[in-house]
Amino acid sequence: MKTLLTILICSWVFIPNNNSITEAYSLTVNIENLKNTKGTLIFSLYNSEGSLPDEKFERYYKKKSVKIDDKNIKATFNDLPKGNYAVTVLHDENNNGKIDKKFMLPLPKEGIGFSNYDDFGLSNRPNFKDASFDLQKDKTITVKVIYK
Repeated sequence: MKTLLTILICSWVFIPNNNSITEAYSLTVNIENLKNTKGTLIFSLYNSEGSLPDEKFERYYKKKSVKIDDKNIKATFNDLPKGNYAVTVLHDENNNGKIDKKFMLPLPKEGIGFSNYDDFGLSNRPNFKDASFDLQKDKTITVKVIYK
């Protein structure tokens, strides 16, 4: 009886509970046809409503900077729980870490892209609802970098 009790206690302590295992996924973001190879690409990943637009990079979930050595670049975010995400990409040609604006206009000087957007402007500003997608397994997306 004592041996059985010891076996039960040990198995309870040392066998992991399946409920505590969290599934994690990866998201790879492809960028194609950059205008040039100057600077870096800043990839920002968002996971909550109201986080976009985020012109000062204050509300992102995860962020990566990748030095540009080719006009086609990819970045991968790992260990993501399932859920809704949106991605922004800034072609930071001058490496200052911010979105530079055109003189007297609210449009960016450098290239910028958003998941699920082929274009944007004053009448269709990006938001989380329209830019988001569901991540339920490892996924690869392509984001178009737009130069205005």
